Amino acid sequence: MSNSTTGRHAAPISRDTLVVIPTYNERENLETILRRVLAQSERVDVLVVDDGSPDGTGELADELAAQDDRITVLHRTGKLGLASAYLQGFEIGHERGYAYLFEFDADGSHPAERLPAMIEELDGGADLVIGSRYVRGGDTENWPLSRQLLSRGASIYAGVLLRSKIRDITAGYRGYRAAALREVDLGGVGSAGYCFQIEMAWMFERLGYRVVEVPITFRERELGASKMSSSIIFEAMWRVLAWGIGYRARGVVALTTRR
Repeated sequence: MSNSTTGRHAAPISRDTLVVIPTYNERENLETILRRVLAQSERVDVLVVDDGSPDGTGELADELAAQDDRITVLHRTGKLGLASAYLQGFEIGHERGYAYLFEFDADGSHPAERLPAMIEELDGGADLVIGSRYVRGGDTENWPLSRQLLSRGASIYAGVLLRSKIRDITAGYRGYRAAALREVDLGGVGSAGYCFQIEMAWMFERLGYRVVEVPITFRERELGASKMSSSIIFEAMWRVLAWGIGYRARGVVALTTRR
C-alpha cells in the first residue's frame, strides 16, 4: 500500500488537538466541514484521510491544505475502511505529538460547535469523550424512523450483550486522550466498519478508563450518499454477539475458578 501526506508535519505546542476526518466521495461537504471544525478552537488541527475518492475529494483537500497549515491530508490507495483510517490517523497524531485525537464524520452529521465542550472534558481528566445522542440533552434531527430504530436498537443490543453502561456506544463523534490510546493494544482491533466504534468504546470501558458522554444533536446529512450498508450492520451484529458470549463465558470460568 502506498500512502502520501500533504501539508504540515509538526504541530505547535498550542495546537494540541487533532481531528481525524475519513473521506470517501465527500467533495460536496468537505470545505464546509473543515471550516466549521477549525472555527471552534485555535487548539485544533485537522487530518483528512482520503481513500482515493473518485469524485476529487482528495484533490480538494490538498487545495485547502495549501491554503491553511492547520489542514493536512493523508492519501490512501483505495477504499480501506473506517477503522483503518482512524487507526492510521491516530498513528500520525502520536508521531506529531498531539494530546487529544478526535474522530469526526465528513457528512455534516456531527455538530462541530460541541467540540470545545468535548475538549474541556478531556482537559478535566476524561480518557474518552463521546458525543452522545442518547443522554439528557442529546437528540437527532431529520432522521427517518427506520434509522432511529436501527441506531437505538444497536445501542441497546450492544449494551445488553456487552453489559456496557455507555448510552451511545455506536456514536462516531468522540475524542481520545492520546496517552490512553498508547496504552491499549490497538493491534488487536478486529472491526473494519462502524463496529469499530463499539469495539473501541467497550475496550476503554472494560479497561477502567474514564469515559464521559456529552450531549449532541446529530443531524442527517444534506449532501452526498450514506455509507451505511447491510454488510456493516451484519458485521456489528455478529461481532457484538461473539464478544458478548466470550465475555460472559470468561466471567463464568473466573467465578468457577474462584470457588
